[in-house]
Amino acid sequence: MEPTLLRKILISLIGIGIIALGAYGKGILASKKKPAPEKAARTIPAVFTQKVKNTSTPIEVTASGNLAARDRIEIFSEVQGIFEFSAHPFKPGINYRNGEVLLQLNSDEYRANLRAQKSTLYNQIVATLPDLRFDYADAFQKWENYVTSFDVEKPLQPLPEMTSDKEKLFMAGRNINSTWFTVKNVEERLSKYTIYAPFDGVLTEAGLDKGVLVRSGQKLGEYINPSIYELEVAVNSSYVDLLKVGNTVTLNNVERTNTWKGKVSRLNSLVDPNTQTIQAFIRVNGSGLREGMYLEATLTAKQENNTFEVTRKLIVENKKLFVLENDKLTLTEIEPVHFTEKTAIIRGLPDGTEILERVLPGAYDGMTVKRFEEK
Repeated sequence: MEPTLLRKILISLIGIGIIALGAYGKGILASKKKPAPEKAARTIPAVFTQKVKNTSTPIEVTASGNLAARDRIEIFSEVQGIFEFSAHPFKPGINYRNGEVLLQLNSDEYRANLRAQKSTLYNQIVATLPDLRFDYADAFQKWENYVTSFDVEKPLQPLPEMTSDKEKLFMAGRNINSTWFTVKNVEERLSKYTIYAPFDGVLTEAGLDKGVLVRSGQKLGEYINPSIYELEVAVNSSYVDLLKVGNTVTLNNVERTNTWKGKVSRLNSLVDPNTQTIQAFIRVNGSGLREGMYLEATLTAKQENNTFEVTRKLIVENKKLFVLENDKLTLTEIEPVHFTEKTAIIRGLPDGTEILERVLPGAYDGMTVKRFEEK
């Protein structure tokens, strides 16, 4: 047999063998059944729960503001003169006792004028004594006593009481009354050259040095009592009927590192038309308080009986809550009593009702859940 013919026969046999093996392998694969896809296991979410225990819950109103001294005066000068004396250095932060001299202006010129005015009054009364002796003998003695005790260096004393119309007319005709009132006015004016501390306190503002000229109407500083403060806060007008003078208030600084107790001292009856709020003034004292401090106030307005407090995020549509019954969530209507920034005070669920403690994302009415049990 020729080699070429033999090669062709071998190639043909190899091809037939490959085809036969392919057909056999296909039959084996076709005879094997594909396994059925496994169904995904259903996951039941675990939830944290809590039981309702109704009690009396305080309704608290929060507000904030800046602290200010209850007793405060702005010091103004009503006269002009050179600043010459103060019981202590007239500087911010300096303490004064009640009655100490805050500020005294030089009054030598005005004091000399007062002496001259008093001398004029003295001379006028003395000039009337001879006529009083002969025409009004009953009145002479009291006027003589007045003149005898008259001292230009001492405060002006009231005129003797005039008992008859004739006496009144006689003294008025000698300009005694008008001169006395003129002198008294000068004396009162002289008292304004010295300003006394009206209470124990501290200067919070002062801008004078000794020797400077003070002008009439010039502001000299501010003086406060650092032992009693008031906090002015704006409260929603819907709580006006709940707030009462004397209510206890808890005050905290911004960092909430310090706490003070205060009381509502005043309530403004005017409602701000723009914000619909009222002003409440809280009186407080204690260590650590400073003028201008920013404080947060928590006012207890009233007590709501048979209520329960929950996280505000648990409330659905402002009036519903998920309740756990037979391992299913039931969306139940409740009565919201009050909302705060983070919580809600509700009513309408009996004691022992099981509700969610934490928000469950994707929760719906009728959802099957299981309680989370800590090991």
